[in-house]
Amino acid sequence: MRRRVIIFLVTAIPAFAGNVTFPRNVSTFSIVACDPNTGQMGVAVASRYFSVGSVVPWARAGVGAIATQADVNVGFGPKGIDLLQQGLSAQEVSDRLLAEDTFPDKDGRQFAIADSNCNVVTHTGPNAPKWAGGQTGKNWAAQGNILVGPQVPEQMGKAFESTSGELAERMYAALAAGDSAGGDKRGRQSAAMLIVCGKQDMACGRNYNNPRWLYINVDDNPNPFPELRRLLDQALANDYGDVSYKLLEQHKVPEAKADAEKAMHYAPNDADSHITLALLTYLLGDKNAALDEFKKAKAMDPNFGKDLSGAVEYEKEFIPIGHDTAFLQRLFPEGIPAALNSH
Repeated sequence: MRRRVIIFLVTAIPAFAGNVTFPRNVSTFSIVACDPNTGQMGVAVASRYFSVGSVVPWARAGVGAIATQADVNVGFGPKGIDLLQQGLSAQEVSDRLLAEDTFPDKDGRQFAIADSNCNVVTHTGPNAPKWAGGQTGKNWAAQGNILVGPQVPEQMGKAFESTSGELAERMYAALAAGDSAGGDKRGRQSAAMLIVCGKQDMACGRNYNNPRWLYINVDDNPNPFPELRRLLDQALANDYGDVSYKLLEQHKVPEAKADAEKAMHYAPNDADSHITLALLTYLLGDKNAALDEFKKAKAMDPNFGKDLSGAVEYEKEFIPIGHDTAFLQRLFPEGIPAALNSH
């Protein structure tokens, strides 16, 4: 019974999985990183393992981020986060977790930790499945087990440091570079990314009182990277769109427009992104640029008139456009929809 329980925890594959192939070893590579400018922290991970996002990434806004893998003690995640919240550094948490570990296969643990000061540490036990190891750099730690070799974390670190932009983009670049370097020598199955807000912005995520910037998972896919990229684009488009509306509610229209532009960057084929950007551009007085954006949305959306009317009705800041007959005639030369005329 003891042997069966250990196998279940390590592989996370249910006994009723039918004719699924049961890997005897689980191979995983990840990056834990911190952005000192925004305070965001997170974990990105890929593995020949079902639903790796349910086991490896842990993070809490303003506190830290942890990856737990190899001969994994999943409890290192929540316990480590709690220790970080108590004020311990990444290295102190690492020492404490190892000292107090009472579960089997302790010498096979692999994990990484980032604290709120962007200190990072990575640990690979001597019995972690080979090849296993990790590297640290400024604000990042990359590690993996059952890999083709040390080139995997090396290339992950190089990609993270050479990629510009926000933390999510740098972490995705690192993960993709690890895969391109050979990654998991047994193949691919799942990938995930978790990023939490910075300590100065505990509610940066969508909606209110949400400390997560994004959390995306590809649970079972022979090549999870294209799908992870698609989900990342969608997540960032939604995040920036939500931030844009929050700023508009605060009457910060230029700032709202800047985030709407970011949202559209990640969702260039989404009509709603163009509608939002067009409305904000209109409020800032650039009607010609607004008209161009509206026309892009109109070409994409067969229900454009209805959707534009819904946006105007939802947000009172946009009501003036419903009274601008001259502008609407330019946008709808075929005739202004009755729904817009009613505003």
